[in-house]
Amino acid sequence: MNKFICFSLLHLIFSFTFLPVKSRENSATLIETTCKTTPFYNLCISALQSDPEGPSADIPGLARIGANKVKAKATATLRQIRASLKEAKDPSLKTALLDCVDFYNAIVEYDVPMAIDAVVKGDPKFGVQGLNDAANEALACARRFENLPKSPIEGNNKVVHDLSAVVASIIALLL
Repeated sequence: MNKFICFSLLHLIFSFTFLPVKSRENSATLIETTCKTTPFYNLCISALQSDPEGPSADIPGLARIGANKVKAKATATLRQIRASLKEAKDPSLKTALLDCVDFYNAIVEYDVPMAIDAVVKGDPKFGVQGLNDAANEALACARRFENLPKSPIEGNNKVVHDLSAVVASIIALLL
C-alpha cells in the first residue's frame, strides 16, 4: 500500500512539473501573453476577455474566438453598409458602398470561414492568410471613401481591419 501511495504522489508531482507552460498559466496570463504578440493589444484583450470561453481557451481556442468575433463584426458592418446604401443619394458614395458590399461578402463568406477551418484542421498558414485577406478587404473598403467627405462605416471598418490583424497574429503563433 505504501508503495502505491508513493508511486501516486511521485506521478502527481511529475505530472505537474512537466505540464506544458500554457496549461499551467492562468487564463488571464495566457490571454495577456498572446495579446502582447498582436498589433492591437487593447483590442485583443477586450475581444478575448469578453468572450465566456476566453478564460478557458488555449491558443487555437483564442484564435477561433477571435475569428468568430471578426465574422460577427464584419456581418454587422455588412448590414450597416446595406442600410447606408439604401439611404445614399451621392453616386460616388453608392459606388464606394457597393464595392464594400463585395469586400465584406468576401470577408464573411470566404476569408473568415477559411481561417476558422484552417485552425480546426491544424493548418495555421491558411488561417493567417484568411485573416490577412480580411484585413486587406477592410482596408480596400476604407480606401473607397478617401475622396468622399465621410465614410458611414469608418469606425466599424477600422475594427474589422484591426481585429483581423490581431487574429492573424494569434494564428501565426500556431505556425
